[in-house]
Amino acid sequence: MRNLFLLGLLIIISAACLLGQQQRSFDWVRASDEIVQLDPMEFHAGRVYRPGSDGGNMHVIISARQPVTLAMTWAREWNDAQLHPEMLGSLEYRCVREHVVDTTYECHLPPGQAMVLVLHDERTPDRAFIQGIGAIVNRRGGRQLISPNDVLITYHSWSCVQNCVQPEYKWFLVAKEKYDVSTAAKLYSVTPDYDGQRVWVKIKAQVPMTLAILPSKAADEAYDKPETLSSALAQTACKQRGVQKMEFECKVNRGDGPQSLIALPESPVHSRKKAEIEFQTLKCLANCELIATETAENK
Repeated sequence: MRNLFLLGLLIIISAACLLGQQQRSFDWVRASDEIVQLDPMEFHAGRVYRPGSDGGNMHVIISARQPVTLAMTWAREWNDAQLHPEMLGSLEYRCVREHVVDTTYECHLPPGQAMVLVLHDERTPDRAFIQGIGAIVNRRGGRQLISPNDVLITYHSWSCVQNCVQPEYKWFLVAKEKYDVSTAAKLYSVTPDYDGQRVWVKIKAQVPMTLAILPSKAADEAYDKPETLSSALAQTACKQRGVQKMEFECKVNRGDGPQSLIALPESPVHSRKKAEIEFQTLKCLANCELIATETAENK
């Protein structure tokens, strides 16, 4: 009986290990709905997408009462065109789909700047769809009531749908302080637990500041010998110069060892000035052995 019990336990453990090793499956999953009412010839901007360094994909389902045109364009140019409507016709559009009433709309986005989903009602005022009561009659005669074009946009996200055990993360505070700015640098250190660990920095200062994430050895050397700071900054992409109020985020790798946030004023301070810094990092709490797999799948 004891041997049978041990054999059963071994089978259960083996099955659990096999399940944990099964590859996760991903698919488009419904995320949210947006209901839009468009007047004839009206434009509408939907969700903004921010593709990664390798680009990205988007997937939405569109259901419209009357035909619309769908397209993607760069968010920055779109925002500029809202201030100058004459620019709408000259924007560069991608993945243009015309005469859409009911469709699944997909587009591969190039890497780089954020892009926005744009809808355009194809009706012209003289051909607008008339429904409902059809007309409102007053003493001076009749006039038509133009019904809005009702459009349902169903957004989707690329999400895990099978074998979805994933690493669990939580933001931890490394440092938060308000201090008098001096010529001496401030150092705050963190040791990464995994490759691609996110760190987040918030600065609010009364004078322009330089901030950077550096290997702790280089940061310590720059603290002792300020003349080495320029060469250290040249070796990192995670840096901000001449900032007084901002938030930024970077990624650090376990293989690079301890990392330090260094903060110091751009120029000598001759009067009492204040600065506030908050420094956080995203640590893994559970299922951390899956991080390498998760990183590979997101590339």
